[in-house]
Amino acid sequence: MSRRHTATDEGFTSYVEAVLDVLSAEPSRAAITTAQGLVISAAELRDGVHRLAGELAERGVGRGSTVTLLTGNTAEAIVARYAANLAGARVVGLYEGMSPPVMAGIMASVDCSLLLVDDQRHGTAEELRRLAGVPPMLSLGPCGFAEDVLATAARRPARPMGGLVGPGDDWCIRHTGGTTGIPKGIQMTHDSYRRTLGHGLADAGDPPRYLACTSLAHLAGFLADMTLHQGGSVVLRHGFAPGDVLAAIERERITHTWLLPPLLYQLLDHPDLAGTDLSSLRRITYGGTAASPARLRQAAEVLGPVLYGWYGQAEAMNITEVGPGGQEVTGRGGQLTVGRALPGVEIAVRDADGTTLPPGERGEVQVRSPYVMRGYWKQPELTAEVLRDGWIHTGDVGYLDEDGYLYIVDRIKEVIVVVGGHVYPAELEDLLLDHPGVAHCAVFGSRDEESVEHVHVAVVPAAGQRPSLEEIRDFVTARKGHLYAPDALHLLHDIPLTAAGKPDKKLLRSRLSG
Repeated sequence: MSRRHTATDEGFTSYVEAVLDVLSAEPSRAAITTAQGLVISAAELRDGVHRLAGELAERGVGRGSTVTLLTGNTAEAIVARYAANLAGARVVGLYEGMSPPVMAGIMASVDCSLLLVDDQRHGTAEELRRLAGVPPMLSLGPCGFAEDVLATAARRPARPMGGLVGPGDDWCIRHTGGTTGIPKGIQMTHDSYRRTLGHGLADAGDPPRYLACTSLAHLAGFLADMTLHQGGSVVLRHGFAPGDVLAAIERERITHTWLLPPLLYQLLDHPDLAGTDLSSLRRITYGGTAASPARLRQAAEVLGPVLYGWYGQAEAMNITEVGPGGQEVTGRGGQLTVGRALPGVEIAVRDADGTTLPPGERGEVQVRSPYVMRGYWKQPELTAEVLRDGWIHTGDVGYLDEDGYLYIVDRIKEVIVVVGGHVYPAELEDLLLDHPGVAHCAVFGSRDEESVEHVHVAVVPAAGQRPSLEEIRDFVTARKGHLYAPDALHLLHDIPLTAAGKPDKKLLRSRLSG
């Protein structure tokens, strides 16, 4: 399944080669600090990538092949991804939270020829080994059930290699969230990713020192690449725990980290916050879910001018950014803006007929940029539906103001059609987060036996609080009108999340709306 090089490939430098060039410029500096405290130099990281890439190439990994990663937040995960891409393969990450049968289905769907596993995912790997059709497995370190490919690669010379991919080749296939079925595979090209890294990250430190405390299989991996490309270093934690993150920021003199808004709230609520030295911190990038205006203002007050919000999609990468002070930029009803278009990104808000709407009018947010996906893997009809004339149809409802600030109202497919009009769950969630009895929440719709849709609210109560349905309805009605008043309230200890870290509304609907 290999592809021939074309004239347009000549002189193309992949993102991995660009990162390795930066590592070579200062070989003795620290590049990665593992969760165990081991410091890996730039030269050690570069040489490890070259050795593993050579070993994978000798085993048949090359242009057009697919390598899947079952890895956690480890240095080995970064080395494996870089090595597979350098050898010419596309990579696919298996997210924590996916069931083994879904993982096996994904690997079959993307024609995977090799599965690489690190020591954080041995338990899942053991389950996968019992399933039919799982591709050959190699271990990134000592393991009792698979060959340690790193040990074999360590005996090879660290011989530089590259030039094995073209700009239009896939560097990865990302999969959408979801806990059942086979998620959509989103093809991202080397050219689009190389361009993305080339923009750099403002105000992340000079050089940046990035704390990866969320999954490298998601946006944390992109920010790790950007950090290394900017001559910075990456500090790894196996997962997010607010006390551990605060201690790591102080101990490691972290300048930048990425958090989903609920994780940011956990930092704000942690008793160690007041006594932690956060003076090194220059930037906290947040996004992925809707954020509470009140909580972001609290964060800005406590942490200072370090908050940078991102809005994006897997199909389009990052679309907008809002920097410090942006927490004061609000639209109708006090809704937070998600910022202005990033360089090279065009945004249009259009109605169902494709007419571009004037500022202030709601419609579908559509995006055109050099960073959008090539398409959905082996789904040309779906690709044609979402990617038209170079524009990604995001499925998000939003509007632009006169100054170019974008506001996201909701997902088109998540709009709840009730008697009298439409309820946008994200708007209701924003409102409920202002209620003193609500710590976290998720809003979803459910149809009754007569196909009438009803608004359900799942709430994690604030400490010492137990809001009632009547109280919540009165709060919503007074501020939003009776149309948005929920029909059902469910008090939970926590909101279940998808593999992508977002509220799992399908699971909530199946559990709570019977």
